[in-house]
Amino acid sequence: MLKFYFSVQTQSGQKVENILIAGKDQADAERKLRQMYYHCEVTRCEIKQEEVKPGQATSIEDILSLIAK
Repeated sequence: MLKFYFSVQTQSGQKVENILIAGKDQADAERKLRQMYYHCEVTRCEIKQEEVKPGQATSIEDILSLIAK
């Protein structure tokens, strides 16, 4: 699952920055964002780059392959 950083301007004009939301894609994350901030205007969206360390399992398939070894 990807993670996205959002900055928004609420309906009342307040700016909210660095909202971290996980989603399967940007549209899914934005849908979740709009459930929390109804009628907001998205001013910025960035994908969080995850650091993958050597030997670190990142999915169920990776975990199962490590167990099978």
